Amino acid sequence: MPAHAHESDTTTDPLAHERAHLSASRAALRAMREDAQALNIRDVTANWVNAAVLQAQIADRIKSLADLSHTPLFFGRLDYLHVVGAAQAEGAEGEQFYIGRRHVHDADGDPMVIDWRAPVSQPFYRASRKDPLDVGQRRRFGYTGGELTAYEDEHLTDPSEAAQTSKLLQAEIERPRVGPMRDIVATIQPEQDEIVRSDLGGTVCVQGGPGTGKTAVGLHRVAYLLYAHRERLARTGTLVIGPNKSFLHYIEQVLPALGELEVKQATVDDLVTAQVEVRSTDEARAAVVKGDARMAEVLRRAIRSHVTMPTEPVMVVRGSRRWRVPAYEIEEMVRELLARDMRYGAAHEALPQRIAHAVLVRMEEAGEAPDDRVQNAVARTPAVKAVVKAVWPAVEPSKLVLRLLADPEFLAAHADGLLSEDEQKAILWTKPARSVKAAKWSAADAVLIDEATDLVARTHSLGHVVIDEAQDLSPMQYRAVGRRCSTGSATVLGDLAQGTTPWSTQSWEQALHHLGKADAHVEELTAGFRVPREVIAYASRLLPVISPGLAAVESVRESPGSLSVREVAAADTGALDAAVVAACAESLEQEGSTGLIAADARIPALAEALTAAGHSYLSPGQETTAESRLTLVPASLAKGLEYDYVVLDEPAAVVDGEPDERTGLRRLYVALTRAVSGLIVLHAAPLPQELG
Repeated sequence: MPAHAHESDTTTDPLAHERAHLSASRAALRAMREDAQALNIRDVTANWVNAAVLQAQIADRIKSLADLSHTPLFFGRLDYLHVVGAAQAEGAEGEQFYIGRRHVHDADGDPMVIDWRAPVSQPFYRASRKDPLDVGQRRRFGYTGGELTAYEDEHLTDPSEAAQTSKLLQAEIERPRVGPMRDIVATIQPEQDEIVRSDLGGTVCVQGGPGTGKTAVGLHRVAYLLYAHRERLARTGTLVIGPNKSFLHYIEQVLPALGELEVKQATVDDLVTAQVEVRSTDEARAAVVKGDARMAEVLRRAIRSHVTMPTEPVMVVRGSRRWRVPAYEIEEMVRELLARDMRYGAAHEALPQRIAHAVLVRMEEAGEAPDDRVQNAVARTPAVKAVVKAVWPAVEPSKLVLRLLADPEFLAAHADGLLSEDEQKAILWTKPARSVKAAKWSAADAVLIDEATDLVARTHSLGHVVIDEAQDLSPMQYRAVGRRCSTGSATVLGDLAQGTTPWSTQSWEQALHHLGKADAHVEELTAGFRVPREVIAYASRLLPVISPGLAAVESVRESPGSLSVREVAAADTGALDAAVVAACAESLEQEGSTGLIAADARIPALAEALTAAGHSYLSPGQETTAESRLTLVPASLAKGLEYDYVVLDEPAAVVDGEPDERTGLRRLYVALTRAVSGLIVLHAAPLPQELG
């Protein structure tokens, strides 16, 4: 008998049984939360610090046990042929497990729902007729507004049952998008599950075209790693890096829905602007040079140029005695520290101790018995401090970068053989700032300061970092992120065809080298679950130009009529605006969200046209609701977002809005692939010829 969905019927015992289990599971979760709320820690903590830490942990536990009414507590069931993890006699009855977003147990501690990340849950995603993994039956559940309304069975060991696409799975993938990004925990595919559950020790790079689920895979991987390595990652920390605030706001609900509340989120700019405020924007040429990996060597040379060899001995006075360390001996110490290539600041701290140790050796030779306290005291004497200040002075990273960008001679001295004269001119300020505070720093400048800061003192490393839309990072930005996971691992997510910065990466091999993870495993996702086949095929006409050799996404979703390309005979500029507003109204008649995407320069005119027609609209990142489902999206902010219906205004203007044609066509590729159910393209100017 083929797999099929069973709709709600009060006389259907299996559905009534499953609803009863859902009710009992929700009651058990409530009891778990009440137990956590009732915990009394007064008699178990030795001091107020321990009490505060424990109270915070309990508060997090209570928060994680919240029952989200519109989020299914479990979405699947596995009926194993045998008892899991135990040697059983042939014919022994198997076990049954409900698979959900978090673990739930009853008053006796017996599991009612198993966390999707547990090993026993893995066959829900991986089992197949070819390899059933000891699963006799896999059951999927359908929900409407949190109520269990349907179920669907697959009998994986029944040869008479024909393989068939799951209707509930398809319905879940195609469910209208309103609100922030949803988790995909119920719809993870086998190839996605392999990435999600890959080991913490290794860095994984996921190349995935539009709609392949790479962002969701990356977020679920974080949730899985926190489950499998919670203590280790609690100590070392995790971080999700996104391209902009709108994107981070869009994805921020995914991890809490999976029970993870402690993962920090940031943009690369957030990471590197702790020391300076970004107040200007570089021209593309300057940003490309500043983002080039060669700048790391320019900075290293500039920092080390502060080291000078001593010409005078140091004389240390202790009581009535004077101790002399000759210049050649101090020079040997300096050369040894340079050869070790340690952090500049660490060497600055080490040199006075080396000099003091040389004094102690002389004291011991003279019959004295100094200890470590004497060495520390000698290291702090004015004579030693003076020689260290002259030989290995402290360096302030932002002042160093200020000098490089403001002083042509200083830059030329350290960029010799690395940057051409034209490249040096491109990054030099036309009006040099007088001080760090007065400088109008750019985002690329902040990355240079971050690099210089790391050359002085090592950057703290986290246990795991996820980088989304990674194709848009410059080599220097990759280095900045790599420093944050130098002793940890990373999940790198992106699509080379969607690289829309002038410095975007040409290959993952290059990117991973700059990240410091050259041995990372690269996976390619080519099955599309979001964008309809018609739409992705139309957008993929651009691939041979924007990213030659990259495989096109093969969409699993057929949706006839999902693409409409309309030419507007523009007697005046208002005709296109009116057609766009009408297309938005048409899209809003459907269920779900609508995104109006346009070149950044067209946004003010379209905003005015929408307002005049009585349509309210949101900005990217603002949460769509049942009452407010239209978002006006500048093409520069469209990446990573998705809408049920997209109206795309004037493709030629999107292309023309970028500094070069390839970047413009890539921006257009992004805009064309944001739709989940339907895309309307409107144009008055001729379409780019690549769309043919």
